[in-house]
Amino acid sequence: MKKDKLIKKPAFFRFVCSIVKIFYKKRNFEGIENLPNTPCIIVGNHAQSHGPLSCEFFFPTEKRIWTIHSVMNKKEFPAYALDDFFPEKKKGLMWFYKSATHITAPLGSYLFRNADTLPVFKDTRIVQTFQLSIQALEDGKNIIIFPENREPFNNIINNFQERYVDLARLYHKKTGKTLEFVPMYNAASLKKVILGKPIKFNPDNNIEDERTKVCNYLKNEITTIAQSLPPHRVVPYENIKKKNYPMSK
Repeated sequence: MKKDKLIKKPAFFRFVCSIVKIFYKKRNFEGIENLPNTPCIIVGNHAQSHGPLSCEFFFPTEKRIWTIHSVMNKKEFPAYALDDFFPEKKKGLMWFYKSATHITAPLGSYLFRNADTLPVFKDTRIVQTFQLSIQALEDGKNIIIFPENREPFNNIINNFQERYVDLARLYHKKTGKTLEFVPMYNAASLKKVILGKPIKFNPDNNIEDERTKVCNYLKNEITTIAQSLPPHRVVPYENIKKKNYPMSK
């Protein structure tokens, strides 16, 4: 962990980040006391780009952020960006979207590779994702995951892809230690991020039941945190127009 802190990011990466941070104002993290004293998994709402950006720039501990591997690969970046960054594409402007993703691919993939990211694969290489995650946890780093899919759970958050919970099972199998999952709500319109009370993984429970239990707890806690705040616009997972953002209550 100490060795990792001594490794500086590339100068150009730090330069670009300093420019971005001029326009991306500081997020205040609340509920830090809910973080366990040992490495954990923090699970939050994606809030479009706000979830990853706020954690990359302002998260108060050493961390690794699960990130789809396609955005780290210059060749795969355009296709993924076209689908994920521009979901509401106008046919007449398709040429513009395609051009934009190809032009930004070299810089975009470079930034994602050099950020505090950890590549997530959706094929047999997922084994690498788990191996790298376990190593990061053993090195004292927290893992941050934004597991939403495109199916709504409520007006605050979407349903989760649940397989990330298996990381706790594999970590326990290797180390004998039990991981905790911490809910995190990114209230982008309020410029704050709130961490809730954790739930501990039960290695003796059936893994399918444990996935359901953990995910339901986290989704409900994130919802409760959001609704406890002053009424505000919720930045959704999908890249939609701001006028269509739902209210928290």
